[in-house]
Amino acid sequence: MVRRNGLGDGRPKRPTLETVAARAKVSRATVSRVVNGDAAVSPEVRENVLRAVKELGYVPNAAARSLATRRTDTVALVLSIPRPDDALTAAVVQYVTSVLEGAGKQITLMLADTSESHRRIVRHVEAGLSDGVVLLPTDGADPLAERLARTDVPLVLLGRPAISSLVPYVDADNTGGAAAATEHLLRQGRRHIGLVCGPTHLVAVQDRMAGHRDTLQRAGRLPHVALAGDTAESGAAALTRLLSDERRLDAVLATSDHLAIGVLRAAAEAGRRVPDDLAVVGFGDIEAAAYTTPALTTVRTPASDQAMALARLMLSRLEGRHATPVVLPARLVTRSSG
Repeated sequence: MVRRNGLGDGRPKRPTLETVAARAKVSRATVSRVVNGDAAVSPEVRENVLRAVKELGYVPNAAARSLATRRTDTVALVLSIPRPDDALTAAVVQYVTSVLEGAGKQITLMLADTSESHRRIVRHVEAGLSDGVVLLPTDGADPLAERLARTDVPLVLLGRPAISSLVPYVDADNTGGAAAATEHLLRQGRRHIGLVCGPTHLVAVQDRMAGHRDTLQRAGRLPHVALAGDTAESGAAALTRLLSDERRLDAVLATSDHLAIGVLRAAAEAGRRVPDDLAVVGFGDIEAAAYTTPALTTVRTPASDQAMALARLMLSRLEGRHATPVVLPARLVTRSSG
């Protein structure tokens, strides 16, 4: 007679830890240790238990295993609403998902675009519903990053944070990239170099400003700075202000390619030929940079390399290994604009 599983459907009962233990002639606790990957089991016993697991077709109960190990095998990927052409965000989603799922982890994608969503994410993490968090902070002083850093859950960040340096992160060398771009303009003989600067609460923008400023100071040149937002329109308006303040302006470094595209448009409207009258350099090397007129010289911050490094950093944290910040080189890509 076929035993029933308590639901009256006639299916055989699923093998349990007890039935595996009986087949392997070990205790239930030993089977549990083997199934949960505990190293404190001899190779002979482990092999015996795994043979019984295979013969009986035992499948661990995921919920019970989670309770026993306090692990969910889930990682929260938290991001703000990206720009439609934000290659870095797209690369992070693709590579982090691919690498972590390849390691047997599930990805929970969460958007952090409101105060309420911040509270929801913190509750999710504090409830132990994810083993780790990959965070793309909205800015350098992101309060969400600071709150998550105070939990016991492993956290890694995209971009150098303004919070404790103990939180591991992946970033491009924004300071070095801006310095290289400024040195490039100085070698061309440019003497009056302007900086069109995006939102200054962003740590990446602060680092790019510092690299530009320090390089000018070493060359004995004065900075000319115009603040902007994060759009091409604000970049165009910033160049208009710079030209009204300094008619001798012969070069511009923008802290993003979006701003640089606006600078190119405003330069054409002002009758400034690029690069003859005005050299223009951007930052980021978005896809559109190669298709502007003229094609935009820019600092490339490798999106795929940052995304892969972020995924590996998260795996290191999940495995309990020490993790240190990863800063990848930024490279100047010379095109026609400067």
